Amino acid sequence: MQNKFPKIPLFLSAMFFLFSFFTLFYFFQEINNNNEESQLKEIEWQTEMLRRDEIKMLDRSIKIIEIERKELETHFAKSSDVVPFLDTIERLAPQVGAKAEVVSVDIGEDKVSLIVGMKASGTFEGIYKFLTLLENSPYELEFVSIDIQKRDVLNTSDQNQIGSRWNATFKIRLLSFIP
Repeated sequence: MQNKFPKIPLFLSAMFFLFSFFTLFYFFQEINNNNEESQLKEIEWQTEMLRRDEIKMLDRSIKIIEIERKELETHFAKSSDVVPFLDTIERLAPQVGAKAEVVSVDIGEDKVSLIVGMKASGTFEGIYKFLTLLENSPYELEFVSIDIQKRDVLNTSDQNQIGSRWNATFKIRLLSFIP
């Protein structure tokens, strides 16, 4: 018995099968390579995003610290900032109806404090409020001496007493002074 089985179609189908198998294997390898590459790119992207988030957080922290640093610096008077400090404390008096003037400015014996002599005049209430404003100022102040004296003032137009006037002398030590 002769074998009448066609050998050429079998050979062609085997070749087609091998070609399909190698093509499938090639595409499978390419897909795996692309997946690995995409995972590496994603890790790189996440690392970069974390780095950018950290930079943004540091930038915000620096801005917050800068604001706090400026606020902290307002509590200290440098030797170059003495005049603005004196102007600041003199401007407090008119806010409460008193009049104040700086009469002396000296550097303390310890060379890290500033001693300011002031005279103020006005009603007792005005002087008391001025003293309260000085105590609550952003600077660290120590009152070395306070002398408050009453002085009567008469209105010259109708000779009626318009109220008591008070004079005060303050000696203040600025402890937050940077020479």
